[in-house]
Amino acid sequence: MPPFDLLRRWVVPGSRPHGSPPPLPAAASLQPAEAKSSKAGPLISLHFVGRPVWTPRDYAGLAREGYARNPIVYRCVRLISEAASSVPWLLYQGRHELDRHSLLDLLARPNPRQSGAEFLEELYGHLLVSGNAYIEAVAVGETVRELYCLRPDRVKVVPGAEGWPEAWDYTVGERSVRFSANAAPIRPILNLNLFHPLNDYYGMAPIEAAQVSLDVHNSASAWAKSLIDNSARPSGALVYQSKDGSNLSDEQFSRLKKELEDGFQGAGNAGRPLLLEGGLDWKSMGLSPKDMDFIEAKRDAAREIALAFGVPSMILGIPGDLTHANYAEANRAFWRSTVLPLISRTAQALGTWLDPAFGPGLRLAFDSDQIEALATDRDQLWRRVDAAAFLSDDEKRAAVGYGPRPPTVPAAAGPATGQGDGGAFGLPPDAEFTPLEADPATVASGSEAGSVDGPAADDIEP
Repeated sequence: MPPFDLLRRWVVPGSRPHGSPPPLPAAASLQPAEAKSSKAGPLISLHFVGRPVWTPRDYAGLAREGYARNPIVYRCVRLISEAASSVPWLLYQGRHELDRHSLLDLLARPNPRQSGAEFLEELYGHLLVSGNAYIEAVAVGETVRELYCLRPDRVKVVPGAEGWPEAWDYTVGERSVRFSANAAPIRPILNLNLFHPLNDYYGMAPIEAAQVSLDVHNSASAWAKSLIDNSARPSGALVYQSKDGSNLSDEQFSRLKKELEDGFQGAGNAGRPLLLEGGLDWKSMGLSPKDMDFIEAKRDAAREIALAFGVPSMILGIPGDLTHANYAEANRAFWRSTVLPLISRTAQALGTWLDPAFGPGLRLAFDSDQIEALATDRDQLWRRVDAAAFLSDDEKRAAVGYGPRPPTVPAAAGPATGQGDGGAFGLPPDAEFTPLEADPATVASGSEAGSVDGPAADDIEP
């Protein structure tokens, strides 16, 4: 048997060598149920079937150097996560919006220690810092009761024989628990990740794309801090000139160095005079224009970090960026290009994941009308739709995201006295009646709104 056929039989169980006769058909009751899967999946897991695959970068290092030490990364993550978590959810059953549902209650209070906004802020923060976010669903029987965010650095994917994740291991210290992908009523873990072109299981964080700029920004800040610690005089030299041409002894050199470090370095010693003994001379060396370029380099690095996160630098207060005409325009661009796509993909993932547990046909969406930053765009849309004379009222309502107007009950034929099949005021007996408010101008004139065309009260004979 050719070696490739042996490998093929090992990777794909049940396959036959090239040119061999097909197997005899088995009984219908013995045939397994048809299962469709990717043909490339077994090749992915050829060398690591059933073994965990750790993320190929240091999440803790990125979190410390990025979110914990860099103000640009910190502000970008906070801006995006807080903005995305502030948008309320909407739930639809087909085309009808549901005001009350157990799924909406779960998203409003995912677990006893977090509100819906806090839960989503943590979820988006994990996704932006690590490129991955994991949600655990806690179910009692067939009902999902609670949702929890898991730290990405503690979760590892266990791929199955077909290349898809068959389990997730969550490890804290020496303890580990495994979540099987075949649990009911839904998978216990939802994995959200940002696209990574070189990894099948883990996403790529924006910090990774901006890692060089992150190092430049942090190094520039550390250089500026060292400059301040050295009394804002980064360079200088003590020149020793003896009459006999000898050099300082090791003891003299160490004592002089220690005196300089203890008495003249640091912000508290700035401007302190330097007392030199015989033979010592101080040669000052200032900053050249090239050395001062680190300030502009730091600003360029900050713009690149903000670009990787999709946050306009004007919102962050970085000087020198005139991409947008004003702050309001930059804020609208931030919502349109960064926040709304993130909320949309999260809503689709959550809805698809939780749909089997809460009933088919549910669709999770978000209410963009509650976003104050998009009020100008919404007003412009309403004016354009209202000016479209070729659209009916229901078509205009559908164009701006509203359902058709509720139908009005026509007045039935019958005497106005309330007798006959029409009931009072000519309406069906089971119709709801909502009184109209009186016109203030009519009330001020001393007449009722509904009695303009009717006879006056004094003209009615008893």
